[in-house]
Amino acid sequence: MSEQELARLRGPLERAYAEDLATHRGMSVQAARERSADQLRQLLPAGAATEGALLRLARVGDTEVGWIWVTLPGAAGTTDATRAWIHNIEVHSAHRGRGYARRMIQLMEAELARLGVPEVGLNVFGTNTVAIGLYQSLGFQVTAQQMAKPIGPVG
Repeated sequence: MSEQELARLRGPLERAYAEDLATHRGMSVQAARERSADQLRQLLPAGAATEGALLRLARVGDTEVGWIWVTLPGAAGTTDATRAWIHNIEVHSAHRGRGYARRMIQLMEAELARLGVPEVGLNVFGTNTVAIGLYQSLGFQVTAQQMAKPIGPVG
């Protein structure tokens, strides 16, 4: 992925992640925006040239259908020395439901295997049942689970 391609995709990613943080983690909109921007700066300090960041566009012929971003173990902002991490996988809305996310993950797994990476992980919001079904069908297993409950005012 070129720097220009990442720049085009980064803004929508940052906004979508901030919306998810506000919705699913109860953060204020401003705090969610700041956290999203901070995490992207930490994980991609050199943009598309960040060492250990695998940024891949998915194309069918000349048509871009989506993209995936994975970091290798020990890359900028990571703490796991053995597990690669899928930070984002997206199929553009006009191309969903055709198996492209599955294929992107399979191709990334093959690339990681060639690099000697033994494991890949990801986070998924609990309400994203379509993604959860896809990940389970690909052999991903729950390794940790977060739960939350809103607490109303006393009285």
